[in-house]
Amino acid sequence: MTHLLSIADLDREGIEEILRVADAFAEVEKRPIPKVPTLRGRAVATLFFEESTRTRLSFETAAKRLSADVLSFSAASSSVKKGESIRDTVETIEAMGMDALVVRHSSAGVPVQVSRWVKRCKVINGGDGWHEHPTQALLDCFTVRQLRGGIDGLRVLIVGDIRHSRVARSQVLAYTTLGASVTLAAPGSLLPPSLEGWPVEVAEDLDDALGNADVVSLLRLQAERGSGAFVPTLREYTAGWGLTARRAALLGGDAIVTHPGPMIRGVEIAGDVADLPQAVVTRQVTNGVAVRMAVLFLLLGGVL
Repeated sequence: MTHLLSIADLDREGIEEILRVADAFAEVEKRPIPKVPTLRGRAVATLFFEESTRTRLSFETAAKRLSADVLSFSAASSSVKKGESIRDTVETIEAMGMDALVVRHSSAGVPVQVSRWVKRCKVINGGDGWHEHPTQALLDCFTVRQLRGGIDGLRVLIVGDIRHSRVARSQVLAYTTLGASVTLAAPGSLLPPSLEGWPVEVAEDLDDALGNADVVSLLRLQAERGSGAFVPTLREYTAGWGLTARRAALLGGDAIVTHPGPMIRGVEIAGDVADLPQAVVTRQVTNGVAVRMAVLFLLLGGVL
């Protein structure tokens, strides 16, 4: 990989290589001192122009586990507030000797543009607008593979605000590349304006789809991207599309429930359902560190 900007940058072999390397780094997490010298002397910067908890901390933890130096950039306390352009910010940070930039931005395409500006840095998309969030999809696949032994042939159901979700777009690409079938379930107003070219089906009835699913990926309503205007009320959304206790009872015994976070309990998922063993949200967070270690390792040419 030169950069990781989209799941489309990877073929099946590329995704599987990341998952294999992540297996090795998952073992590191279990050591008394969970650290290896793999990227000693390298420097990783997280450039987050949009709020984040899981993604930022996961990448920074992953880099530190690999013994890389970490620079954490926050737009709120930077010269961006004084009018500095993103390009000048990126070129300034690269000039400090960074080897990799993890970029998150509310506008689609910013990480791609950053990859055109840099001269030596590797660029990783940490989530851009409605576009993609590739490492989230990779850690979801890693988690499902851990629990089910593989992904080929599984039936994945993605439920919720698909229209505004960068996670859903990356998940569709990753899961289908690995041989799963993907079905979308959402009110019509929260489906993308066009599904042309999407290798998916659309569920007519959520209850029926839940009974057939091996993996249920729940998505949060993206209020910061205007999703509130696409549903009458939160109560109606939950009644029609939330994973309530009644709906959770429809799931097969081996079904897995994932969520990229943050979860809004009582909206897309009932609080008691979020605490069921089938809901593997905290495992996803744990696996996110190993997967991001693998991505950094492969991009920066570390040595195991």
